[in-house]
Amino acid sequence: MKFPWQKWDHILKLDPDKDLPPGISYEDVCSTGTDAIEIGGTTGITSSKMEEVIQACSDFNVPLYQEPSSVGAVVHHEGLDGYLVPLVLNADSSAWVIGAHKEWTKIDPNIVWELTWTEAYIVLNPDSAVARYTNADCDQSPQDVAAYAKVAEKFLRQPIVYIEYSGMLGDPKIVKSAHDALTESSLFYGGGISNYDSAYQMRSCCDTIVVGNTLYNDGLNAVIETVSGAKDAA
Repeated sequence: MKFPWQKWDHILKLDPDKDLPPGISYEDVCSTGTDAIEIGGTTGITSSKMEEVIQACSDFNVPLYQEPSSVGAVVHHEGLDGYLVPLVLNADSSAWVIGAHKEWTKIDPNIVWELTWTEAYIVLNPDSAVARYTNADCDQSPQDVAAYAKVAEKFLRQPIVYIEYSGMLGDPKIVKSAHDALTESSLFYGGGISNYDSAYQMRSCCDTIVVGNTLYNDGLNAVIETVSGAKDAA
């Protein structure tokens, strides 16, 4: 099966709990050259915040996906192209692998299944919000990460494996170990990408990079640099 993200080099992730830097509009954000926009965050996310950002981006010709972090933050909006739902493989509780997803299914009769896919997260920065939130075991060797990736692809049939170092630039060797273990699933990488060089480096060892905090910390031009780096490394 072919998926739209198989052609993506770069995703820009927008956090509904953060304000855009002064002088930057969502039209500017959608004009960076990114292949897709993913809207999601770990803390402080509500459905109203989520809907506000979705609405602001929905008028522009960029694929738009929601990444819900909780049942209460899910928004059904005609401007969305789909949903990318995390499963945190190295979390300490099954709630983050399947439990929260079960609860969502129980209370939401409007899930559009043909537009809903999962991402098998492997969280590797112990100081990140997502690691604390899920109490993830981040002490993983390259061999462990490769094994997680293989389990995600072969046992769980996950279309996306996501190496998450949110807040820091990850180890390219570890990311490459996951990429080398995969034959069908796409490998996303997110964390610490802030300029052309880091984008080029990490895109060279995965399929798609995800850039988020750079927009809020460094501004629009830095994001455009990361798009260039990802495209040049592809």
